[in-house]
Amino acid sequence: MPPPTLLTIYFLDIKPIVYRLNAITKFAILQQFVDVLTVQSAVCKIYLSLAIILIKIFMNKVLILGAGGVAKVTAVKCAQQPEVFNEIVMASRTKAKCDAIAEAAKRLTGTTIQTDSVEIDLNDKTSLVELFNKHRPNICINLVDPYYDLVIMEACLAAKVNYMDTANYEPIDEAKLRYDEQWAMSDKFKEAGLLAVLGCGFDPGVSQAMTAYAAKHYFNEMQELHIMDCNAGNHGHVFATNFSPEINLREVAAPARYWNNGKWEEVGAVITPTAPRADWHFAFDYPQIGPKETYLLYHEELQSLVKNFPTLKVATFGMTFGEQYLAHLRVLQNVGMTRVDEVEYDGCKVVPVKFLKKLLPDPASLAKNYTGKTNIGCVVKGLGKNNEPKTYYIYNVCDHHQCYLETESQGVSYTAGVPPMTGAKMILQGHWQGVGVFNVEQMNPDPFMQALMTDGLPWVEVFDQDVPEVKWN
Repeated sequence: MPPPTLLTIYFLDIKPIVYRLNAITKFAILQQFVDVLTVQSAVCKIYLSLAIILIKIFMNKVLILGAGGVAKVTAVKCAQQPEVFNEIVMASRTKAKCDAIAEAAKRLTGTTIQTDSVEIDLNDKTSLVELFNKHRPNICINLVDPYYDLVIMEACLAAKVNYMDTANYEPIDEAKLRYDEQWAMSDKFKEAGLLAVLGCGFDPGVSQAMTAYAAKHYFNEMQELHIMDCNAGNHGHVFATNFSPEINLREVAAPARYWNNGKWEEVGAVITPTAPRADWHFAFDYPQIGPKETYLLYHEELQSLVKNFPTLKVATFGMTFGEQYLAHLRVLQNVGMTRVDEVEYDGCKVVPVKFLKKLLPDPASLAKNYTGKTNIGCVVKGLGKNNEPKTYYIYNVCDHHQCYLETESQGVSYTAGVPPMTGAKMILQGHWQGVGVFNVEQMNPDPFMQALMTDGLPWVEVFDQDVPEVKWN
């Protein structure tokens, strides 16, 4: 199919067309300018100026905020697809971390990543707006701590940049998993003509796309949803967290919730002061891994899923933990190290969980010697397309060592870092469109799920009697 002509580009709304063009087509259009450069010099200068403008408009530029383990995966995966991500910029508080990731991406993929530094102030978007105006990205992928989500979204609005993150906003001094503050910004994004996609990691993220895919292709009515998350890997440390220790500790120290017949039910936290929680855990049989003790948690995607799929009567989230891991967490909680409020020590204000984060191994450092696999998926029950009882299980399995060979990262970072790349690709290619603030399940799941098969997160489907049993209380 021949590339769109310059006349077509001129008379039609340019952005939806440009999002769908790959690099080859874009340069084919620019070649049309080269073909007319035999005319007199004055006209040549006009065409050359227009060509420069078109190049800037047509180039897909992504700006990744953050330089942790997940950000490294996202950067390397973007670098693998230069035909989609024509320019990649990484920025964080510590530019040296961005430089190290850029060097790894160059070595692994041959693609050059630009790096920059930025200080993010919770109450002032100025530095972020300056960063966005300097680089003019099509989209910002926010992979910093979720305390900064709101100020980053405000900066995107000011600089006219589309937005994506992998975790919901949390107040810095309060452990809360909720989308309310970000949903409240939807009208602002509509007025600005911008798209914001929230929670495009694995869970949240792929778990929601899996649910939407199930609803679209297999169910007239989904009645139960169980998101099951297993890491059966071994990193060789006595105790370490697989992603941000601060966020991980907040999750397990908070009361667990699940959706039951139109209301939220609350049970105790996974870690309690004296012993493991006596109930709300069971051994789920994870394919390629086997039975692993799985504990009920609350995860933010449940809030949006029960809103967008109102036929759900039950919705739960389960995650595996070893008893040694829980024992360490229990001790840390008992001595106050999981606190998120400030305490005064020796004339300084210290947040215990932030101090603990400094002491624990960086999750990115776990990658090289990590062995074993992860398995994350969704079990759905309800009425099929012919109103027959149906049970469906869709899941992905990742191997830690294979993730390291490809991206020099461990499997937990890999499963969280691939989806924002795929989601950003959906936006840049025009598969995901709209203005406002959306969760992943509100977008078309088909192109996203298809892309995951080749982007590094292939998935498997299991039906009815072959689905492992979910045995919550």
